[in-house]
Amino acid sequence: MSPPMTEQLRDHTTLRLGGPAERWVRATTEAELTAALVDADTAGEPVLVLGGGSNLVVADSGFQGTVIEVATAGADIDATDEASCGGAMVTVAAGEVWDDLVALAVEREWVGIEALSGIPGSVGATPIQNVGAYGQEVSQTIARVRVWDRTLRGVRTFAAADCHFGYRTSRFKADPGRHVVLSVTFQLRQGDLGAPVAYAELARALGVELGERAPLADVRRAVLELRGGKGMVLDPTDHDTWSAGSFFTNPVVDPEDVPEGAPSWPQADGRAKTSAAWLIDHAGFAKGYGTGTVALSGKHPLALTNRGGASTDELLALAREVRDGVAERFGIVLVNEPVLVGCEL
Repeated sequence: MSPPMTEQLRDHTTLRLGGPAERWVRATTEAELTAALVDADTAGEPVLVLGGGSNLVVADSGFQGTVIEVATAGADIDATDEASCGGAMVTVAAGEVWDDLVALAVEREWVGIEALSGIPGSVGATPIQNVGAYGQEVSQTIARVRVWDRTLRGVRTFAAADCHFGYRTSRFKADPGRHVVLSVTFQLRQGDLGAPVAYAELARALGVELGERAPLADVRRAVLELRGGKGMVLDPTDHDTWSAGSFFTNPVVDPEDVPEGAPSWPQADGRAKTSAAWLIDHAGFAKGYGTGTVALSGKHPLALTNRGGASTDELLALAREVRDGVAERFGIVLVNEPVLVGCEL
């Protein structure tokens, strides 16, 4: 009898990079998920919890430990007025596909996540990064997050206020590996118009002013078109989408440190957020910059892409070149957004 096939992480990540997993468990229920975590933790094995693989950069050597693929499914919808204040309270399993939830929300006329259309990955990953795009963040609609606490070895539920959400961060990201998301509950308003448009590019695409509203379906369609034009909607035939999305977060700096001509958005703490894409482009790294196997996307300089046959080492070398070039030119050090597994910048 031939030995069992080893799962390759490159077959489970949107970058299509990453070596073999020592052990692989596919959990389709919460009981299977928590049991796999307890088994691995009891044995002292390293654990990698895998959702949609859209925010991971995995080493060419793979992962020496147990990979637990979260494949849980299901949603519980409570649309009674008492529970939802005229909207819907939707509790979704961590393994559900995020964009399927957005599509359902638009279809059911639930307001608040329509501008997050087209983002790859699973529902369970969204609170960890406080996923956001086009003026919306998941923290604006999350009511609570239910997790397995690997330290206390039990289920805990965090209200939104206790999740410590910030720009692309949360208590779950700040304490990596401890909390494994089991389900997320969203509180969504009812209506056929989306939330007030808070992003200038989206407002232009919709033909409205900032702060105005547009039909939910129109917002979803416009966002998908905008993301598609930047290579941010997954397409197996398009190497510009073989990426982890935005590789660097937009830096938040003191206002006087924003380069002349760069976009600037004031923050509540008095600092300013500027555009990582602008910094990369103006530091000399134009769209398409790179070698034959790895390059910046031809559609957007913020995505580092696998052009086919690439290695993780090659991708990270390009990331270092871009990061160091921006630091030399502007004195701002870019921070990677994807989680690095078995490798570092």
